[in-house]
Amino acid sequence: MYQALHQLLTCADTVILGKQQQIRLSVCCLLAKGHLLIEDIPGVGKTTLSHALAHLFGLAYQRIQFTSDILPADIIGSSVFDSQQNSFSFHSGPLFNQMILADEINRATPKAQSALLEAMEERQVTVEGRTYRLPEPFFVIATQNPSYQIGTFPLPESQLDRFLMRIELGYPSRQAERELLMGQPRHSLIKSLPVYLPAEQLAALQHEVGEVHAAPALLDYLLSIIEFTRHSEHYPCGLSPRAGLSLLAAAKAWAFMDQRQAVLPEDVQAVLPAVAAHRLLAGNHDSAATVAPILREVAVF
Repeated sequence: MYQALHQLLTCADTVILGKQQQIRLSVCCLLAKGHLLIEDIPGVGKTTLSHALAHLFGLAYQRIQFTSDILPADIIGSSVFDSQQNSFSFHSGPLFNQMILADEINRATPKAQSALLEAMEERQVTVEGRTYRLPEPFFVIATQNPSYQIGTFPLPESQLDRFLMRIELGYPSRQAERELLMGQPRHSLIKSLPVYLPAEQLAALQHEVGEVHAAPALLDYLLSIIEFTRHSEHYPCGLSPRAGLSLLAAAKAWAFMDQRQAVLPEDVQAVLPAVAAHRLLAGNHDSAATVAPILREVAVF
């Protein structure tokens, strides 16, 4: 499966040019069973990346365009009266797919945004007192425009915390953009992508990721990071227990992608900006600068 994973990363690089680190973080997030938030200006490839990942993993994919007038029922579904049965039946919404693209999530109102909270945390939704399980696997990839752009509603901290990672794509390099201008349209390339890791193999990989060993000393390093954020003057609010679990899961996935069965401090440091920055300073888009005090002041062992 390592070979298939390597081929998947290589293939994704041919669609999203010059963004190997962001692609690797995205795949790492999926292997850790997390949800991904991609925040950047329009037109840099956020939607294309999510669509490409869905094809490469062979997942049932649905794009939900978030707008200011979207309602929770438009996302989850609703009960409809069946005159033949003389009863109401639930008609599932677009949320009932294996991979959801919540496109421009911060253009929707908080009421619509909150429709995702239960789904992201518990992989289920409750409608009119009844609970419905979502497909397995279930991933949310949300895109978000910068908060200074017109018509945005900032995500509350409670929802930001549901995203295991937040990444930014940024502008491509000059060489990558030249290849983009000279090459085929990205959407036509996506349609021809093969499936490298179908859902059942992805589930097996996720299980193996969970078995990656974290030594007691490594856990002490994680605890030191968490405690530092809670007492440091750099951050108004420290990392929550959920954030600590997310950081460990992401570090295990990063180690697994490097074909190692034990987590190293370098794995924690590699995923720390994507996992921790949006939880520590929600309005700061410079993830590296946000976690710099942690890397500088927390001793490894």
